[in-house]
Amino acid sequence: MGAKQQVPGPGSNVAKRRRERGLSQVALARRAGVSVSLLSKVEVGDRALTQGIAAALARAMELTLDELLGSAPEKNLNELNHAIRRFDIPGEPPDRPELLHQHVDALNVHRWNTEMSDVLQRLPTVLTSATNNAHLTGTPRAWGLVADVYSIVYWLAARHRWMHLAELATLKQRMAAGRADPIAAVVAARDDAGTFLNCGDFEGGLAVVDRAVVQAETTLSGRERAFGLGILHLRGLTLAGRLKDKQTTHRHIEAAWRASAEFGTDGVGHGIHFGPENTATHVISTASDLEQHHTALQTAEDLLRAGVTLPATRVSPLHMNIGRSQLALGDRDSTLESLEKAWAVAPEMMAVHPTSLELTRVLVSQHKRSDERLSQIAHRLGVAV
Repeated sequence: MGAKQQVPGPGSNVAKRRRERGLSQVALARRAGVSVSLLSKVEVGDRALTQGIAAALARAMELTLDELLGSAPEKNLNELNHAIRRFDIPGEPPDRPELLHQHVDALNVHRWNTEMSDVLQRLPTVLTSATNNAHLTGTPRAWGLVADVYSIVYWLAARHRWMHLAELATLKQRMAAGRADPIAAVVAARDDAGTFLNCGDFEGGLAVVDRAVVQAETTLSGRERAFGLGILHLRGLTLAGRLKDKQTTHRHIEAAWRASAEFGTDGVGHGIHFGPENTATHVISTASDLEQHHTALQTAEDLLRAGVTLPATRVSPLHMNIGRSQLALGDRDSTLESLEKAWAVAPEMMAVHPTSLELTRVLVSQHKRSDERLSQIAHRLGVAV
């Protein structure tokens, strides 16, 4: 089977990019600080390309991370770009401004369900209405809502690795947050650090997080303070894990658990879930980044046994990260099962996510016999079997 792959497979791009630059495996491995053996296994599909290794390889070849991983083809973004462009140009206010929060809530439901096409379709109208209303009223609450909508724009762009749009969204988000309540600035910093994460600049992202933690500690109080600090520390532990900085990772993990302890169950603020469950999903992902695969799987087992109430936008990556550790430990059957669970929860996200593409590529490479279930997943993702 040879379906056309819409999103280039991360690991399969490495050899192509290396050859384009006239580099041998030895030369690229030396520049990136990785072993030749690891690089060879990534290129042929014997080992999955992790985000940390991908960032090192991208820097060594003077590429952005999204250029190496591959980004999803851009859909029609004209209406969304038009709405973003008119951030400082007041337009016609909405007829029913009292319904704006409901419209944003509905948009977030599509986001949590990873219904990416629906999010893109509805974003321009909601963003325009929220922005025009904020210009009319000038209240912190109205500008906070604008910042929340830009957070959704960032999420959509980051999932597709449309990095120019992601960075533009966080720029406008920070501008709106400057006219809103302090919590909006903390959420904006969390998303801004996300653009550093998506581009492979993990050190820069940690600097953004550290600065925002100080801001949150001095401007927020009560549950809002715990929420703001919590989502920042989740971003911090992910960034530190990609750097293999265990000390900084554990500092952020401990701080995230402390913040989540103030929430009996996961709650939602500004479109973002935070609490014990979401903290656990981030710990699982980072344990895999640190190659602590047994820890990742044990934490996942405990979480799943207790029951997961998080939405698809968190549950699908959870299964992908479980699959990462299962594959690293040589359990290909369980990896395939995890991919199937991730697909069942969030097919649109799976179709563009580098982890799903990479796990599938490696499974196909390692599988010596035809497997109908694997072929079905590969066909959906456009990975040739």
